[in-house]
Amino acid sequence: MNAIDALAPTATTITPPGIRKADTVRPDPYANAPSDKLFEVVNNVRVEKVMSAFEQVLGGLLHGFLVQHCAGKELGHPLVETTLAIPSRSNDRRPDVAFVSYARWPKTRPVPRVNAWPVVPELVAEVISPTDEMFKIIDKVDEYFESGVRLVWLILSNVERVYVLTSSTQWSVLNRTDELTGGDVVPGFRLPLAELFPEYAEEVAP
Repeated sequence: MNAIDALAPTATTITPPGIRKADTVRPDPYANAPSDKLFEVVNNVRVEKVMSAFEQVLGGLLHGFLVQHCAGKELGHPLVETTLAIPSRSNDRRPDVAFVSYARWPKTRPVPRVNAWPVVPELVAEVISPTDEMFKIIDKVDEYFESGVRLVWLILSNVERVYVLTSSTQWSVLNRTDELTGGDVVPGFRLPLAELFPEYAEEVAP
């Protein structure tokens, strides 16, 4: 009971038909979250991220290249597997790699100790697995651009291609003989894709 209810004990709360009072309280998706699982929060529900070791290595390599490029420059924060509060649909997304410029979050401003960092990155990179569903990928891309992301890289690990999107409807396709650049989002960043994709990915039987 809150203070207003205490002052007016005759007041009642009307619950809409078909909805129990307990149903109006949204559970905390971070409560009892497993520490060894990567997940996003979509529509207030935990959605586990499943990636093979190969995709995780590619994401780590790309993050490393971004860190190396940004070192000593006043550019921004390269991120890997960082949970971000994406405002357009109130979801918490965990892109494989992202970049937040100092214009959006100054270098001297502390990162808050919260479950999801409330900042929209300029760049998002997602390493796509063969089992990922395309309609979910496109929906996530739309969500990113709706929130203010300026550049999305979709890295298709199984065919060694990168889809570079500057909006939900404008993109180009690169292969391992091409060079990935940061444009005006990550100025000066250039990466020959042959340095990102290994010569082969060995399949190991379970």
